[in-house]
Amino acid sequence: MWAWVGVMIVTAAAAAGFLGCSEQPAALVIEDKTYTVTPAEVKVKAGIVTGDVTEMKVTERVEKVSGRVVGQAKLRGKLVLKNTSGDQAVRLVGGKIQYIDVQGQPIKLEEGRTEPALKFATYGNERLDPGKEDTQSLEVDFPAGALMAKKLKEIRLDLTYIPSPYKEETVNFSVSIGGQ
Repeated sequence: MWAWVGVMIVTAAAAAGFLGCSEQPAALVIEDKTYTVTPAEVKVKAGIVTGDVTEMKVTERVEKVSGRVVGQAKLRGKLVLKNTSGDQAVRLVGGKIQYIDVQGQPIKLEEGRTEPALKFATYGNERLDPGKEDTQSLEVDFPAGALMAKKLKEIRLDLTYIPSPYKEETVNFSVSIGGQ
C-alpha cells in the first residue's frame, strides 16, 4: 500500500511539473483601427431642422498581430440638430443613414448587421421648441465594403420629424382682492 501511495505522489508531482512548465498561449491584443472621414464635420439641413455632424470617424476592432477583424466597422460621431423655425415645434421621430457609392447606389451592409438607424432620446426629450437644439451620439454599423479607397461618395441622413404650430400668447384677466 505504501508503494501505491508513493507511485501516486510521484505521478502527481510529475503532472504538476509538466503542467506548470508548459508554455501558455499569449493573450490576444485587440486594438481599434481608425479610419478618418473627410470632412470630419459637415453642416446639415432638412426643412426647418439644421445642424452639424461632427467628430466623424470609422473604427473597427482588430487583432494586433494578425490584423484579423474581430469587431466590425462602426461610424461614430456627434449629431447636433436645431429647430430654426420661429413658430413651429419639432418632434424628432427617427432617422436612417445610407452609405452611397460613387455610382450613386446604396452600399449594402453585410448579412446579419443592423441597418443604421437613429433613435432620439427618451420620451419628452425628442421635442425641439423654436430655437432649441439637441445633441446625440452617433454610433451605427458601417459597411466593410465602404472602407476601400474611393468607394464611398457620400453619407445620406434621412430625418423623420413632425412639425406642429407653436404659439406663445398672453391672457389677461381682471381680479380684485378683499373688496366687494
